[in-house]
Amino acid sequence: MDSDDRSPFGYDAFRRTCPSHTVLEMLASKWVYLTVCALRRGRLRNGELARKLEGITPKMLTQTLRVLERDGLVRREVFAVIPPRVEYELTELGQNLAGLLSQIRSWAEEHTPEIKDARARALANHGEMGAVP
Repeated sequence: MDSDDRSPFGYDAFRRTCPSHTVLEMLASKWVYLTVCALRRGRLRNGELARKLEGITPKMLTQTLRVLERDGLVRREVFAVIPPRVEYELTELGQNLAGLLSQIRSWAEEHTPEIKDARARALANHGEMGAVP
């Protein structure tokens, strides 16, 4: 293993049995990623998140928020009013992650034209094998 691959925290994501795989799997979810980015600017209610995250189903939003709360990235606050009001916000750990994800989002938005062009070339050169959504 290359010395640059070693984590100072005792984990090695390249190892099949490393517990960090569960963290990477969670982070690889498009909805986790977008939810964290959506909450970066502050508290939001469930409906506000649903409107911001176009295409997310109510079930997927609930599942995503539960995962983020379980993993200590999101704090859920329930207000004792009728009807009940629930708000979500990032924890300090979630804010830390949001900064990293924001950089990735900016990179993706900046380089989307180049990637779309590369996909089109691959499709033209390789037919169906180059097709990627």
